[in-house]
Amino acid sequence: MSTGNPRRAAQAIDALRHGWPIRLAGADGVLTLLNPETGFESGNTTAPRLLISAARAATLKLANQRDAAVPDAPVLIRAAEPFTLSLARDLSDPSQDLAHPLAGPFRAEPIEAGEAAKAAMTLARLAGLLPCFLVDPSPADGAVECDVADLAAFQDPHRLTIQARAHLPTAAAEACEIVAFRAPDDLREHVALIVGAQRSDRTPLVRLHSECLTGDVLTSLKCDCGPQLDAALHAMAEEAARGGYGVLLYLRQEGRGIGLINKLRAYRLQDQGFDTVDANNRLGLPTEARDFPVAARMLDLMGIPAIRLMTNNPAKVEALAAVGVTVTERVPHQLPANPHNARYLDTKRDRTGHLL
Repeated sequence: MSTGNPRRAAQAIDALRHGWPIRLAGADGVLTLLNPETGFESGNTTAPRLLISAARAATLKLANQRDAAVPDAPVLIRAAEPFTLSLARDLSDPSQDLAHPLAGPFRAEPIEAGEAAKAAMTLARLAGLLPCFLVDPSPADGAVECDVADLAAFQDPHRLTIQARAHLPTAAAEACEIVAFRAPDDLREHVALIVGAQRSDRTPLVRLHSECLTGDVLTSLKCDCGPQLDAALHAMAEEAARGGYGVLLYLRQEGRGIGLINKLRAYRLQDQGFDTVDANNRLGLPTEARDFPVAARMLDLMGIPAIRLMTNNPAKVEALAAVGVTVTERVPHQLPANPHNARYLDTKRDRTGHLL
């Protein structure tokens, strides 16, 4: 476990959401940062440099495609004049490029505080913000202190514990139990739904489902999340009727870990012609940002040593195995496409290895 202070990381995430500056330390240096998306004007705030993602730097012709292969890697840039919050906001959001033509010229500079810069990209994603920061903004009064070890401690899955559980009859099956999990300082509350009676002599049918407000609640046709969730619950109900049981892990990781607003920005980019992978990457966000160690911790807390995983993605099996989950079987979970998500599913098949 990390020796950092997770509370300081939580305070830094909260500061970013409120538009307050943070001072982020790593082994190789310290950065004072302000995210322009939420940053508020205070005495005509400006900064000499801007920290952006490698993917955004490639769009600005400041990084080659090889450098941008890790889209969320940090790049430090400078312009002829200091960056204002308004300019930084325009530069940070690629979904608005058609409305705000790119200014310049800019030049990339070496990053001395590399650990802090990389951690800043993660903090922005955890806050649901675009990975862009004014560096050494003026003014920067009251900057919240945090370091790389604090972030590691905040992300430690061992901090997750069971907080509550109760009987929850559902439309798919009446014999269900809901289990809620929470970690100190983290606002996200993950849940598991156990369908049927848990028993030690059967390996459960398990589905990892990342929260999808648009698909799960608003019945969006742009993805297959809602139908997959419904079909998984009914498959688990059938499993329970045969004497087994199922477990749905509902992970509070909207947009596969990029947040709701960034997911909607990705949708806007898809409307402009980018596929789902390129849209995420163009935002400077990773293709895969889900927290599989959290899923492993949930299973461990419920005393489930092995699972039969409902997924079309072999990489998910590998990711769970890497964090200690025994997957005895991959159970296909494919549903028909519709005219609105056909390209999305084709991209999952062709670019992220889904077996569709």
